[in-house]
Amino acid sequence: MTVWPLKTRDIPNLITSLRILLVPPFLWLLLQEHYRMALLLFVIAGVSDALDGFLAKHYGWTSELGGILDPIADKLLLIGALLALGWLNELPAWLVALAIFRDAVIIAGAVSYHLLIERVRGDPLLISKLNTLLQLTLVFAVIVNYGVFPLPPGVLTGLIDLTALTLIWSGAAYVWQWGRRAWTAARDTPKPDR
Repeated sequence: MTVWPLKTRDIPNLITSLRILLVPPFLWLLLQEHYRMALLLFVIAGVSDALDGFLAKHYGWTSELGGILDPIADKLLLIGALLALGWLNELPAWLVALAIFRDAVIIAGAVSYHLLIERVRGDPLLISKLNTLLQLTLVFAVIVNYGVFPLPPGVLTGLIDLTALTLIWSGAAYVWQWGRRAWTAARDTPKPDR
């Protein structure tokens, strides 16, 4: 039996894999309304995300697998949390639907671009990073509000509105950017002689 030898450069991927394993217990705790324990797992997931990112960038321990696993781990945690909080009526259903629709449009666009034009490359847009930060902040604030102490009136409403705005803005920005790239690639592709 061959054992996969663990190397130091594999540490970020190992941390990311452990973060993926945290998602089911986090969601179960959330759905059972054990907010304090869910909050603890959410914070651990956030710290592990920062740690694996730091290790990968600082030491050059990046990998193609890490580039796939990290966004999957983030999306599983975030979309799972939004769905669970929507199910519990602690977030509006329209916001959850908007977040899922935005991600579906981005994924469909990326897959289409990859299959029809060229391999998708690129970092997340700045507005997308802001949107992710706001979604994480909103999930954190909702869990704190319902499980630790009530937040001042208007905080959750303001976060919901800002999150919705950046969901729309970032989704439109991706459609614009990748649509423009696809149009340019199609225009610059030589036409076959007839």
